Amino acid sequence: MIDYILAAVAALLLIAGALFALVAAIGLVRLPDLYTRMHAASKVGTVGSGLLLLAAGLYSEDLAILARAVAGFVFLLLTAPVSAHLLARAAHLSGYQLGAVSVRDDISKR
Repeated sequence: MIDYILAAVAALLLIAGALFALVAAIGLVRLPDLYTRMHAASKVGTVGSGLLLLAAGLYSEDLAILARAVAGFVFLLLTAPVSAHLLARAAHLSGYQLGAVSVRDDISKR
């Protein structure tokens, strides 16, 4: 009975992670400029990848693998948004223009 519950939870995490990854991919294709694309890739992609990692860790039924999956998820949560911010700042400082739909530029006010 526990195996079925564990498999169901892992399946739900896989579906949720795949949906988040799909939204990130659609965002990369559909969004107008570099900054909004990086937002989609870093935020939504991080959550999608983390859910997929957790699903794999839970389904393995091994504590060591689950611990590595959780560590990988925490690492993604800590590094992806920070690196996206630094890349966006570097792009802005090098002169990459905002999209036409952008209404505010907080970096240039400094």
